[in-house]
Amino acid sequence: MLQLVAEVKTRLEKQHSNLPVGKYGRDDEEMILWFLKDRKFSVEETVSKLTKAINWRKDFRVSELLEESVKRVAESGKARLHDYLDVHNRPVLIVEASKHLPGEYDFNEDESLCVFLIEKALSKLPEGQQQVIILIDLRGFQTQNADLKFLTFVFDAFYCYYPRRLGQVLFVDAPFIFKPFWQLVKPLLKSYASLVRFCSAKEVKEEYFTADTIPTSFR
Repeated sequence: MLQLVAEVKTRLEKQHSNLPVGKYGRDDEEMILWFLKDRKFSVEETVSKLTKAINWRKDFRVSELLEESVKRVAESGKARLHDYLDVHNRPVLIVEASKHLPGEYDFNEDESLCVFLIEKALSKLPEGQQQVIILIDLRGFQTQNADLKFLTFVFDAFYCYYPRRLGQVLFVDAPFIFKPFWQLVKPLLKSYASLVRFCSAKEVKEEYFTADTIPTSFR
């Protein structure tokens, strides 16, 4: 395995010497190993996927995303990182779909908040845990809250740039009007669709949290 990591590292250095180095750079062995596992240890595929991911991080300026830079859109309350882990020791990203209105903010602002929260969630991973969970609260969801473009961005980000970091997606108390939207979204998610679970707020409280760690909106 170390040999494969070294091989990817050498290939990146020779073929993509313009890529940054250091944490999340072309010589980050931990990230190289993670992408190797994702690509079933194919050096060719790992180099390709990793090159795109590192370039994306650079172009998106992920390292420059700060609390202050996403403050305006974060104040909408539509997405946040929960203060506690779930019962499986996973950081929890909470999305309140009824507070999301496509076009209310610049699309780049929504993207930036999404990436900022993913990064923040991954920084809270306890030792031995490698995945996060997304809890999408659909109570109060209306057709004007549906945003195919943004939901596709979220899943694409996990697939392309944070592979195998998404453990589960909970769609909580989905109303009837969400069903047609889900039929549009599901094919776009490919294998990630298998991570989705439709459940009730009661199931969320009983199966994913303790009395002390339940999100306020579910108490």
